[in-house]
Formats: sequence, structure tokens, C-alpha cells
Amino acid sequence: MTITNYLTRKEELILLAVHKLGDSASLVRVREILNVSTGHDWTVGNVFVPLDRMTKLGYLEARVGEPTARRGGKAVKYYVLTRLGKEALAELKRVHDTMWNGVSDPALEK
Repeated sequence: MTITNYLTRKEELILLAVHKLGDSASLVRVREILNVSTGHDWTVGNVFVPLDRMTKLGYLEARVGEPTARRGGKAVKYYVLTRLGKEALAELKRVHDTMWNGVSDPALEK
């Protein structure tokens, strides 16, 4: 089995958001970038559950930041891609590029 067999499209988008955000990839920031990028409202649960699952599977690593007064003394959890997460994104990109190769934009065909 390849890496792509283990990830849903939602998980792929979340990995991409974490990658784009770099060191600032918190649950709130990931949700914001997904809302803007997809034009849909992602609930906290729609983001947290896959983040947690992908952390357990080894695609992401979570670290807890320093507590902040802004959050009432609570710390923020940040996510970063692991080597496995980077390999998964590379494999998914390769598969998408291969599938789209030679296909025109369906929206332009009417």
C-alpha cells in the first residue's frame, strides 16, 4: 500500500495547510486557511479530528507553545509535518499531477 491509501482528501488539505503555515500551524490558523482557501466553513471538529489522527499516524508532530495572557494562560498547540508527512504530500502531488496530465480544464469544456 502507498501513503495515499491512508489519507482522505480532507486530510490532504489539512496537511497542505500545515505545510503552508510552517511554524504557526495551530488549529485556529489551519481552520482559517482552509476556510479562505476552500470557501467553506470548517468546524473546529472537522479540523481537530484529522489533525489528531494524522499526529497519531506520524504524519504530523504536535508541540505545545508557551501560555499566553491572550488565551487566559492557556498554551497553543502547534503542528509540523514529519518526514512521513512530507513524503505523503509529495506522493499525493505526484499522483494528482499524473492524473491531470493531458486533461484539459473541465470547466472550459461546454
